[in-house]
Amino acid sequence: MSETTMPLSATPARKASGIKWKFVIGTLVIVGAMVYLIASNMASNAQYFLTVGELRGKGAPMIGRAVRVSGIVVGDSIEYHADRMHLAFIVVDDLETRENPLKVEYTGPRPDLMKDEAQAIMEGKLGQDGTFQASSLLLKCPTKYEEESKGKPG
Repeated sequence: MSETTMPLSATPARKASGIKWKFVIGTLVIVGAMVYLIASNMASNAQYFLTVGELRGKGAPMIGRAVRVSGIVVGDSIEYHADRMHLAFIVVDDLETRENPLKVEYTGPRPDLMKDEAQAIMEGKLGQDGTFQASSLLLKCPTKYEEESKGKPG
């Protein structure tokens, strides 16, 4: 009886080729997943904000939308009612021109850095009346203090 058999050298080549493709496909899937996770994480952590002028320039479509806005606090506009924990103030892009003032209302404790010329970054919504209802408020020291500290030896 004659049997037809494959040469021994042909079988390992096929197995090695199949293993190679599985390894390549598996590696591509893992790399693709890592790239996707990194890209989606970076996009979700990106913190964009509008200036007061940009918010005003976009007009009515911005009413009621959750946005982040940055502006400079006008010191003589700050009003705080401790009994209601209600803070109201005005921010602008430029203190010299005071163009496009934006009234901001915030409910919560008055931040220690709430001073004239403080840089404010607020998250919230623009109301129909043009007042920005801030749900969160972050303040940076006024730039004049930073400049004074740079000039002094320390």
